[in-house]
Amino acid sequence: MSTATPQKFEFQAEIKQLLDIVIHSLYTEKEIFVRELVSNASDALEKLRHTQITEKDIFDDKAELEINLTTDDKAKTLTIQDFGIGMTRAELIENLGTIAHSGSKQFLKALGEGGAKGANLIGQFGVGFYSAFMVAKSVKVYSHSWRASEPGHVWTSDGSGSYEIEEAADLRRGSKIVIELKDDCADFAEEWKIKEILERYSAFVSVPINLNGKRINTVQALWLRSKNEVKDEEYTEFYKFQAHAHDEPRLRLHFSADAPLSINALLFVPQSNTEKFGMARSEPAISLYCRKVLIDAKPKDLLPEWLRFLKGVVDSEDLPLNISRETMQDRSLIEKLNKVITKRFLKFLADESSARPDAYNEFYAEFGVFLKEGAALDFTHKEQLTKLLRYESSLTEKGKTTALTDYVSRMGADQKEIFYLVGPNRTAIESGPYLEGFKARNLEVLFCYEPVDEYVMNNVREFDGKKLTAADHADVKLADLPKPEGALSEDETQKLTTWLKETLGERVAEVKASDRLVDSPALAINSDKFMSPQMRRMMKAMKKDGADEPVKVNLEINPRSAVMKRLAETHVSSPEKAKLVAEQILDNALISAGLLDDATPMVARLYKLLESV
Repeated sequence: MSTATPQKFEFQAEIKQLLDIVIHSLYTEKEIFVRELVSNASDALEKLRHTQITEKDIFDDKAELEINLTTDDKAKTLTIQDFGIGMTRAELIENLGTIAHSGSKQFLKALGEGGAKGANLIGQFGVGFYSAFMVAKSVKVYSHSWRASEPGHVWTSDGSGSYEIEEAADLRRGSKIVIELKDDCADFAEEWKIKEILERYSAFVSVPINLNGKRINTVQALWLRSKNEVKDEEYTEFYKFQAHAHDEPRLRLHFSADAPLSINALLFVPQSNTEKFGMARSEPAISLYCRKVLIDAKPKDLLPEWLRFLKGVVDSEDLPLNISRETMQDRSLIEKLNKVITKRFLKFLADESSARPDAYNEFYAEFGVFLKEGAALDFTHKEQLTKLLRYESSLTEKGKTTALTDYVSRMGADQKEIFYLVGPNRTAIESGPYLEGFKARNLEVLFCYEPVDEYVMNNVREFDGKKLTAADHADVKLADLPKPEGALSEDETQKLTTWLKETLGERVAEVKASDRLVDSPALAINSDKFMSPQMRRMMKAMKKDGADEPVKVNLEINPRSAVMKRLAETHVSSPEKAKLVAEQILDNALISAGLLDDATPMVARLYKLLESV
């Protein structure tokens, strides 16, 4: 039968169904068709490479293994040409007109099951080919097989239900797709538009991609190379390109895995945490690829929220290429990727903290707040994250930190709790009264300087079977110390605490002798277990109900203090003056606790006390 006259064919019913799905509902962005066709072209070139190994007689064997795109804004056309394996007439019918070889059957079956499971959607001309009809009035595919004995053909369709095939002369090896664009899609014939799409989706395709004669993809897909072959300068160049950064990465993790998924990943930690400068919350910046083709630049849930500071690339062959982010229904793939990558990054940080503690501490100083967020909110990884936390403590030098693992190793046999104090800085904590009793008993206390620390401690709750306890908590019980000479007797102490409760009235819930004070006269303990001073300040800033209610505390006094011994005498001999002193002692304790809201009455009282000097 002669092929000089075009021969008309009807699409199979399944192909008609597939066309309708692809054109109207599968892809959320029309520009995806460029990604799909470039991926098909790349695959056709890869197949030719394999064929060249076993076959010697290759048609047009001088043709470069590259992809060429040409835009024509006057004719409103886009042309995509590869010099790959090409197709015979029979293969054009099989791949583009029937269900047999395009991967479409599996795809339709997967859609019927409500997912994209098992669909191999990267093919020479797979499901992605039909995405061209989202933007096309008509599509022509000129193709010549690698077999020299086969003639070339042109396949033509407007996607409405039929196609034509006729023989075509003077074709080069491979396939050339000419898309005549719809009027409302004419911008895809603009060079700037296609360049932007190629740079976004196909920047790492391994074969050269040329647009109107200019090479587009110049950066290699480093994540697919062995890390032993990649130089530091190449990593830095790639980081700057991928993350749109100007600095050098602080840390990098380059790894591959075969199970439970095929993964190649290249992750970077930037130099700086931009959130700490008051800038907007960081957006996820790990791009998701499938065989070097971008699936999603900002995939949701690929990593936990607390890892949003990471930059880089994750590539998995197990992902269905054509499913766009809004329609990716197989969430189990993303969840598996999330688990594998998070686990590997946490192990990487643990290794860094052991092998290069100084570098890790520098990283932690910049990005520790993210690890704290994870420890507080990510129950799955709480244990690993808590091990990575670092704090100064009463046993470390200023500026030096310790891990909770090391804290536990220093605990005495009788100690059952890990103690911490929250304060603005080391000086404030060490000069306050809450540390005295712990230092006297040689009990280590962690120092927490950031507002988030209290939230972290309350959510983590325990580490290595030891409860995390605020050292200024009202319920803390400390072992007795030997009582020094000169302290108030029990009877004198009882009389003084009773008088103080009567004098201070509703401002205190309880007054008692303290077992945690050594030098300071008194301290205030928040009697509200559910609202610490820090939490109260946050609620006040947020104007929450209850934050403005008068604070009520437990006042603990030190019977060994000269101030308290003098007050025990004065409250009998000069009750009015003693009342002023008692109120001043309470206000001083409230200042140390961060609970004094209004200092105006205190100032007036101080002047009265000065008058009596």
